[in-house]
Amino acid sequence: MLRVTVDEIQRDPAKYLRQVEAGETFVILQADKAIAELRPISSNKQLRPFGLCTGEFTVPDDFDAPLPEDLLNAFEGK
Repeated sequence: MLRVTVDEIQRDPAKYLRQVEAGETFVILQADKAIAELRPISSNKQLRPFGLCTGEFTVPDDFDAPLPEDLLNAFEGK
């Protein structure tokens, strides 16, 4: 992991972005203190499969039925 100052990046940002595209990672320093990391985005993130929890729970028949009046009043502070 390379270390680079904010001033160096400001002089030629495209140079550092090309290096990041090539797989390089940088720690960005300001006043000799690490403030950020510049790295490539991982493109191999897999999506969660559809239906992952199939059969784990059952939606009740009254799922979208109106709430009881006393519960509605509690939400509304009455």
